[in-house]
Amino acid sequence: MSRTLLETDGAQWVQKGIITEEQRRQLLALYATDERAIGLLPLLGSLLVGLSALSLIAANWQALPELLRLGLLLGSMIGAYGAGEYFRRRGNGNVGMGLVALGLILFGAGIVLTSQLYQLIGYDLTGLLAWAVAGMGLTWLYRSRFLFLLTVVIGGVVQGYNTGQLGAFSYLTAAFTAIGLGWYWWRRPDSLAGGVLAGGLLWQAALLVNHLHIKITWFFIPAMLIYAFGDWQPNRPAGRAIQGPPLVAAFLFTLGLGLFGESDYYAGELRPPLAAYLAALAGVVAISLWGKQRRGRLSSSTDWLLLLPGFYFTGGLPLAIATLVVLYAYSGSVLLRAHQEQNQDRVTLGTVLFILTTAVAYFKLTWGFMDKSLFFLLGGILLLGLSWYLRRRAAHTFADKTILKP
Repeated sequence: MSRTLLETDGAQWVQKGIITEEQRRQLLALYATDERAIGLLPLLGSLLVGLSALSLIAANWQALPELLRLGLLLGSMIGAYGAGEYFRRRGNGNVGMGLVALGLILFGAGIVLTSQLYQLIGYDLTGLLAWAVAGMGLTWLYRSRFLFLLTVVIGGVVQGYNTGQLGAFSYLTAAFTAIGLGWYWWRRPDSLAGGVLAGGLLWQAALLVNHLHIKITWFFIPAMLIYAFGDWQPNRPAGRAIQGPPLVAAFLFTLGLGLFGESDYYAGELRPPLAAYLAALAGVVAISLWGKQRRGRLSSSTDWLLLLPGFYFTGGLPLAIATLVVLYAYSGSVLLRAHQEQNQDRVTLGTVLFILTTAVAYFKLTWGFMDKSLFFLLGGILLLGLSWYLRRRAAHTFADKTILKP
């Protein structure tokens, strides 16, 4: 039951004599108003106000005197920080954090506009790095998840500008994001923050691989190092959250190898120097397995099936089929662990992965020689039947769980 249901249908229940008006009020008291949703309003409002102010200033920037430009930038930033602290001290933390976030955005805008004014940004990465560092400092100061998420985004924007416009990769930005925000997340584990942090770090890792013009498979060394970091996190939900993006990337990569691995040219584009790559991958695997062993999570070691370096073998249909077998093994292991843990969300995930792998395998192995109408008919029957079976299996699992409850 939810407060929304009570508010919409509660009056009818009273009229029908199902409950009394006093009981309706008591039930409403048990379901408090969704403060989280309400709390998002000032945060989102502050961002919209900041974007509006930036648009207005940018449209008239060249027409303003130099001193007025600097005054506007400095005054708006100080005003936002001051107002944020004012509201925080009076108990309105959401509005306060929204204004502090606005101040951080204005600080970044001030760096960009001032650098353009004095023609500095095209030559120096320090200013943009200062924006990311300021975000980390504010995150630690205010212990704010919202500032944490905003700083991850800022780090990605800074790195994207560096590589796209300046042709350079800021290793300091990457290090500050990984260490500064990573340590904050470790001390205050949070599922949403972990997922966003992993996504931000993967973005920066992808930019580094592209900047260095190296084989894209090197991307999985830092990506799976993030995964291994999650193995050491005592808070299991938060650890799973930070491992999610690397696993998604690894699954999609392996799925692509299954689809296109038949071409040796494609597989050849994925092969970094054998000894160096396998040594680096083995080191990350060792860190991960050590963490799993220390936390009692060795059953999740099957996640590493996705990182089997099959692309070193000669491309062709056997490689594509072997990759599909790996995908089946992985999705099957996810389903098995989910049923053992009786985790409904993971059962759903494993079901989706298994059906997706089946669809790819069916397309890969039958498209070339089967009549297309028959292809779609049999494929649809296969996927519907598989979906029915897996749902039935899940229903039995959770029915058994209900029966076993004392």
